[in-house]
Amino acid sequence: NGALKLEALGLGGNEIRDAGATAIAKALEVNGALKLEVLDLQFNQIGDVGATAIGKGLQFNGALKLEALGLGGNEIRDAGATAIAKYLESEQASQLERLDLDDNEIGDVGATAIGSGLQFNGALKLKSLDLSRNEIGDVGATAIGKALEVNGALKLEELWLSGNKIGDVGATAIAKALELNGALKLEVLDLQFNQIGDVGATAIGKGLQFNG
Repeated sequence: NGALKLEALGLGGNEIRDAGATAIAKALEVNGALKLEVLDLQFNQIGDVGATAIGKGLQFNGALKLEALGLGGNEIRDAGATAIAKYLESEQASQLERLDLDDNEIGDVGATAIGSGLQFNGALKLKSLDLSRNEIGDVGATAIGKALEVNGALKLEELWLSGNKIGDVGATAIAKALELNGALKLEVLDLQFNQIGDVGATAIGKGLQFNG
């Protein structure tokens, strides 16, 4: 339907699995007239296959300028997160402002891929990234911290990482970004319910102290 002017598609809180997600992804990929700005698929049962299809669909439709993607509360794990990260690295993600991937069993591999996407896309306008309630440890947090440190063009305002497995090493990497990236406009940094001790907290304190 070339005349369709749909801007937001909300299918959250259903029982959509990989087959349904893949069908939606196909439409995203092939319909160059689609003007969708918001895609909400949170709280379904989408796995890595469905998430990979969505990432591909978004990546290869050059006309689509999605602003918000909600995949929280699914089962996309590392493979799905990696596919979404590939989309983040692409020019097609340049208009994306909000990405919700909370509660998805994403570990260090997926978080590292997302960090890479954040680091190497200088055109990214992402303002909010939610990776809370996953399985991210120090390796993944360090990759995200590195992206925050070196991508001076990053517009991130909210970073949600609560309920993971981040310790002092990961916290220190994020703190380094706070300290060294004077262009960082972060307004919310949520690291509640991790495994951060005095060393990580001290690093965060230092980062806050020296970012004028």
